[in-house]
Amino acid sequence: MAKEKKNSVWGTRVKKPTSKLLQSINSSIDVDKRLYNEDIEASIAHCEMLSKQKIINPISAKKIITGLKKIKIEIKNKKFEFKREHEDIHLNIEKRLYEIIGAHAGYLHAARSRNDQVITDFKLWLKKSSNILDKNLTLLIKSFLNKAKKNIKIIMPGFTHLKNAQPVLFSHYLLAYVEMFKRDKIKIKNFLNNIDENPLGSAALAGTSLNIDRHYTAKKLGFKKPTDNSIDSVADRDFVIEFLFISSLCSMHLSRLAEEIIIWNSDLVNLITIDDNLLTGSSIMPQKKNPDSAELIRGKTGQVFGNLVSMLTTMKGLPLAYFKDMQEDKASVFETYDTVLLNIQLATELVNGINPNKDKMFKAAKLGFTTATDFADYLVKRGFSFRDAHKKSAELVNLAEKNNQTLDELNLSTIKNIEKSVDKDVLNIFNISNSVQSKKSYGGTSAFNVIKMINKYQKEFK
Repeated sequence: MAKEKKNSVWGTRVKKPTSKLLQSINSSIDVDKRLYNEDIEASIAHCEMLSKQKIINPISAKKIITGLKKIKIEIKNKKFEFKREHEDIHLNIEKRLYEIIGAHAGYLHAARSRNDQVITDFKLWLKKSSNILDKNLTLLIKSFLNKAKKNIKIIMPGFTHLKNAQPVLFSHYLLAYVEMFKRDKIKIKNFLNNIDENPLGSAALAGTSLNIDRHYTAKKLGFKKPTDNSIDSVADRDFVIEFLFISSLCSMHLSRLAEEIIIWNSDLVNLITIDDNLLTGSSIMPQKKNPDSAELIRGKTGQVFGNLVSMLTTMKGLPLAYFKDMQEDKASVFETYDTVLLNIQLATELVNGINPNKDKMFKAAKLGFTTATDFADYLVKRGFSFRDAHKKSAELVNLAEKNNQTLDELNLSTIKNIEKSVDKDVLNIFNISNSVQSKKSYGGTSAFNVIKMINKYQKEFK
């Protein structure tokens, strides 16, 4: 068997040495070496299939698998030298395999191309990494549930337009974020189902004339089936864009949470405090405690959005099938994954580390005439149309504002100046505790509903 040449694998066809600048931009090993475990896993499955199908002999197959396992150990033990002149993870491993077992290594690449090889590796990595994100989202959700359970009856103002709107339970507010991150988990689950097709064996774009068994390798690698079209298999980066979209959506949720925490923690609002281990000081102002943890979650979201837009822009002008442009996908995904995972974990610490200023929340909930809608609903129950009731309630607010009073400070005779038909029981509806507890419609802010939802979520996210 011939000895492996030291030049590029295309050195027989391309006769001049590759330009140093081209080598520099062409090499992806600094990024895709992260796929070494998946590349070796897929290569072993491919080799076993080639041997089973009698495309390569058992002796070569055994040497290849032994060599690949040795390389995996070398990389794990940081004894493997990644070389830029070998361009990517696939050729780095292949070249080292030649050094270990000689020309037997040349049989491994039958019936596959780097085009289908890299997508297989990438999908395997994304399956593993998406499951890690999913598990960390569960931990984040549990932090919301624990915080909500400890603060079920604390009342705060709910906001629209960042203005006091209606009183709500702090615990109910926290559960809103549970819903957001629950949707992210559902999208990850759908994503995992969408990418569960094995591209290996599609080769460069046309498939192969060799008698391979793609169902075998799909099963070996944990995919539910092989892909159905060889051209789409190597041209597809929808799965990359979908991952980046889900990551962007999740990051947007994290950023909204971070912004909320920053506002609530501000001296102007002062609805919460944050544990000191999640704050930083100032280099000039000795008194400062800055919520840098939340600010960095918010700030890093821009990187994630940028990676999504970058990948969409890369793919929008590419006809079928494979182009080198697609090599840019891995840097975007790896950076996004690292950022989102860190932000989820930091957000979990933040939720655990925030503490409500109960008295300030309660007082704030009384400001802004937050029970005005309750008065309108009271009148609706007495036969008024909602539009007439809305008008009456606005008149009452104007009167309270003119008298520099909150709605619960108004007496019955003052209220009767607006609507004579009211009874003494009207005074109860301006109590913010009563207002909160009256919201018993499904999904509403009453303590009854909140406790019910916490129990439901705790069963769902064990």
